[in-house]
Amino acid sequence: MALDFDTPDAENTRAALTVSALNRAVSGLLQRSFPLVRVRGEIANLTRAASGHWYFALKDDYAQVRCVMFRARNQLLGWAPRDGDEVEVNAVVSLYEARGEFQLSVESMRRAGQGRLFEEFLRLKARLTGEGLFASERKRALPRIPRRVAVVTSMQAAALADVVTALARRAPYVGVIIYPVPVQGAGAGAHIATMLEKVSKRAGTDAVDVVLLVRGGGSIEDLWAFNEEAVARAIVACAIPVVVGVGHESDVTIADFAADLRAPTPTAAAEMVAPAAVDLVATINAQHAALSRALQRSIERAQQRIDYVLRLTTARRAPWKLLAGQLEELRLRSGNVLVEAMMQARVRVSSRVHRLLVARPNPDAASVRVTALMMARRSAMFAQLKRQQAHVEAGLAALAHLDPGQTLARGFSIVRDASGALVRDAELVDVGQTLEVEFARGSASTRVERLRR
Repeated sequence: MALDFDTPDAENTRAALTVSALNRAVSGLLQRSFPLVRVRGEIANLTRAASGHWYFALKDDYAQVRCVMFRARNQLLGWAPRDGDEVEVNAVVSLYEARGEFQLSVESMRRAGQGRLFEEFLRLKARLTGEGLFASERKRALPRIPRRVAVVTSMQAAALADVVTALARRAPYVGVIIYPVPVQGAGAGAHIATMLEKVSKRAGTDAVDVVLLVRGGGSIEDLWAFNEEAVARAIVACAIPVVVGVGHESDVTIADFAADLRAPTPTAAAEMVAPAAVDLVATINAQHAALSRALQRSIERAQQRIDYVLRLTTARRAPWKLLAGQLEELRLRSGNVLVEAMMQARVRVSSRVHRLLVARPNPDAASVRVTALMMARRSAMFAQLKRQQAHVEAGLAALAHLDPGQTLARGFSIVRDASGALVRDAELVDVGQTLEVEFARGSASTRVERLRR
């Protein structure tokens, strides 16, 4: 039987709850009934509010739940989630009382599966450290001026373009050989290890002095190929030094520990393996000047010793004219030998300087290209200004046609009643009514004496 509010019943005599009191009670019940729960799902509809709070939904194939992660919590995350990410969250089950919406208040978040991978990373690192693979005594110094650099990475990787660009700008004298491998996905680690073995065997044939193992940043799953044991052992076994530049500065892999040198980024790896050409030219010039000064001092000291012996023999008037002639010949010969050695050194240094200057980018050609681009840009700007000016002039002409003054100048007039309203129909005018007539120049008041309708 349906109850009526006027029926004296115990249920009806109980005080009614407000909506906010009901939602508050339900929220408290949820929080008391559920401990901190771990929920796995895919992020959807992620919104970062101006307050710094994150609002999103976690979903699977059959359901979804609204979530909030407050600013004080998400600032500790250390990575930026995106729609579509598979994550695990620790959350408090609650009710958003203002809207009566069931939600999760997220306390922490991690990528799904990251915990397992990170634990595997730590176990492998500890085991290889115990074997001495990461010992600093095993690290090899890089060649001061490499002839060629082997770049082991994917042909589609952005890191390859970064490395080639950095070497072309900084050290154009260095040759580059690319050894393509997949850097992500199933089997990538095995391919990398095999390619490192190939580079090691062909180092002498290919005249390669150092290896760059590089790729861009990503999640721990994306970089997992560089955490495989086979890759670490291939780096250690390589016949030439290996520089690893994987990801961003915050990304650390097992390959970084095994490498002879770890670079924070692929670009930094390219800059570490080869000194800048301008620095080499400056060093060669300084050495050339130092060698010239040393040769000159050697010549001067030899000539001084010979002069001293000649003065000594002349002062004693000893019959050593033959000896004096021999000493003079020796002085001339020694001077010639030193001069010839100095000239040969200058030729070698000049040849090296010439090769470096030929390899250096041509600033004059770049200046010509920049000037041509500036002139083309200026012509385009002038053409755009002319088009805009023509457009404005056309608009002004169109506006001039709509000017009522032009119509008045052709003999027409504007008629208004006492209230200022336009008079367009004789039906709206009465005999004796006063009207205001506006001409092209001036206006006049008139009274209606006769109507023709």
